[in-house]
Amino acid sequence: MTSHVDGNILAGPLSELFRFDVTVASARCVTCGEVAMLAQAMVYVQPRAYVVRCSHCDDVLMTVIDEGDATQLDLSGMVWMHIPR
Repeated sequence: MTSHVDGNILAGPLSELFRFDVTVASARCVTCGEVAMLAQAMVYVQPRAYVVRCSHCDDVLMTVIDEGDATQLDLSGMVWMHIPR
């Protein structure tokens, strides 16, 4: 796998789907239970996808795939997401 960037990179691609700054949302990792803001996640950028990994245990929290005419989100690595107002 290539080197990663932090979760702040998600602000752009996810701003089309969510009406809030997703980088300030917190999520609980299914694997280790760590709670952290998405801005702290490790994100591996691929040509049409973002693989978001827990900064604590490195397991996948979320994948974002640009399918051209749609966006596919897999959030199965999160127990929940907390979105501040």
